[in-house]
Amino acid sequence: LRIVLCGIGVLYLAIRFAVETIPPFLMAGVRFLVPGLLFVTWSRIQKAPWPSWREWRSAIVVGLFLMVGGNGLVTWAEQKIPSSIAALMIAVEPIWIVLIDGLMPNGRRVGWKTALGIAIGFGGILMLIDPFNLSGETQVYHRVSLIMLVLAGIFWAAGSLYNRDAQLPSSPVLSIGMQMLAGSAGMLLMGSLSGEWGRLDLQSISIESLAGLLYLMVFGSMVAFSAYLWLLRVAPTPLVTTYAYVNPLIAVFAGHWIAHELLTVRILTS
Repeated sequence: LRIVLCGIGVLYLAIRFAVETIPPFLMAGVRFLVPGLLFVTWSRIQKAPWPSWREWRSAIVVGLFLMVGGNGLVTWAEQKIPSSIAALMIAVEPIWIVLIDGLMPNGRRVGWKTALGIAIGFGGILMLIDPFNLSGETQVYHRVSLIMLVLAGIFWAAGSLYNRDAQLPSSPVLSIGMQMLAGSAGMLLMGSLSGEWGRLDLQSISIESLAGLLYLMVFGSMVAFSAYLWLLRVAPTPLVTTYAYVNPLIAVFAGHWIAHELLTVRILTS
């Protein structure tokens, strides 16, 4: 399962290809809509009990935090940010997990060793963003997109922690399908409010974007994302999120080799 989750690193590149000719929130909404419908339908065929309102409420909260706030903002940001940089920014997700968990009433308190690790992690992000251009490089990243990536990590961490103890259906397939449908509805709403339907041109969608969407739908949603949601219920949250340490390495080299994204010493160091 950890190998599956590490494959998420390639998903950042798939997102970049998908949003080249498909509006981001509409693309992300469709990405989760189809698997969500399949999962819920399959669970009903297997006669899984129909979820209660409390279970639906929990699924909606998780779907909004993880998919809209987490995945949706990453998808939006990758319109202007290379996939490798997006993966590096999201790599601090375990840091947000620790910080948010430490602020919760029954959460784990942050010790000095953990605080040192957090400081090093944020130092790496500052080195990557380089707000004062200390490196002297001419590469400047879209600042609003960088802010969206920071918010995406916070939303993803909060959603992961909430999922840990949320009241959800006993059927993992039904639970995951409900969360996907909630996230899909949220992103389709975001796309509608931001006028993405007016920018959608079906005839101009490229083969690369369709391939990216299909990859995200099958491997990203049905395989990797489902594995992540399931692990959140059966394993310690900090352990599950360790996949984020491997993803950036995969994303950086995949973006460079396949999409010819810029690869500098600063990016490798971060």
